Amino acid sequence: MRYVKWTIYIVLALLLFAFLHYTLPQRDVARITDTYEKRIDFGENSIFWASPDAGNDPATANRDVFFIQTVQPGGRVMVYRNEDTGWGWPPYLKFDTANLQAEASDLRSDRDTPRWAVITHYGWRSEFLSIYPNAVSVREVDDPKITLIPWMNIVILVTFVLFILTLRQIWLRFWRRNVDPVLDDAGERWDRVDDRWDEGRGRFRKWLDSWRGK
Repeated sequence: MRYVKWTIYIVLALLLFAFLHYTLPQRDVARITDTYEKRIDFGENSIFWASPDAGNDPATANRDVFFIQTVQPGGRVMVYRNEDTGWGWPPYLKFDTANLQAEASDLRSDRDTPRWAVITHYGWRSEFLSIYPNAVSVREVDDPKITLIPWMNIVILVTFVLFILTLRQIWLRFWRRNVDPVLDDAGERWDRVDDRWDEGRGRFRKWLDSWRGK
């Protein structure tokens, strides 16, 4: 039973980590090599794509999606999608897809005269599942070795931990004030019943012993 409990805890922790890792903003430094638009037919991986841009029909099975191609300082290639999040989840309230695409296009450069940009995004890149992280913002930087401190993630995670600890404290107080007294009372009643049962059983044995003596 102990192993089952710890297995459940580990699975829940992994699910929470995956949810936060996918949802929280991440930042990459990269050189934008190209921007383009492509018609996407959504299939089994549709859960990893955002909703249609504001004003478009959400019932369409396919639509045009913006993409941003980049190369990171170490030579790794990364492709981002550029979609509105709207009022949905994750709550980035992104409605400026076209503007962001124009900003990314303006920052395109080649290997000989590189221009570096910090690309804020969320999501994962998987060639096997054909999914892409969604770019949220783009800004130019001079040094590709710039230090990026995830202040927003720190604030969100600290707030989340404090929220969980507060809920735990509220639950413990509720349990001590409302559940423990009931359990203690039920235990005392059970002890009295058990004592009466032992007393009655003792009397019954004495009665049997009296008949055996005769």
